[in-house]
Amino acid sequence: MEFQANLKYPEIRVESKNKYYAYLLMEDYAGVYGELSAITQYVYQGFYNFKKYQEFSSIMEKIAMVEMHHLKLLGETINLLGVKPKFKTKDKDCFNLFWNSTYINYDTYMIKMLEADILSEEEAILNYKYHISIIDDIYIKELLERIILDEEIHLKIFKTLLNQYLNTF
Repeated sequence: MEFQANLKYPEIRVESKNKYYAYLLMEDYAGVYGELSAITQYVYQGFYNFKKYQEFSSIMEKIAMVEMHHLKLLGETINLLGVKPKFKTKDKDCFNLFWNSTYINYDTYMIKMLEADILSEEEAILNYKYHISIIDDIYIKELLERIILDEEIHLKIFKTLLNQYLNTF
């Protein structure tokens, strides 16, 4: 099973410093549906189900590793844009909403976990596509488009697992 697209990630670079773009990317970095949230949720789910569903746990760990790579790439990009990457994002009024563990879905029923994972991947993809539409930097767009390819694979995996578990339970 593949957990990421068979395509090299683009070189991390930006056309110029741009704090606005950096703050947009912080939503992908540490927002409710950002990479840090995905990593934490998938690690939690894999750890919680380790003894009972070892194959599921292994899949979650491998997907979390891909998400960690995305986090690193986004952090490097945010830094190049002129902002120190922090685990924070914006709320309706400001850019100072720090990441917290309430972003994680702590459900332990397999079907509910996979539904939450599907929602997370769908929302992440929507956020990436929205950011591509408003960011005018070819290098950032290339990075986000490449990350979307991985997220689409994760979405497919979660939908396949959901169908398998719906037939089991």
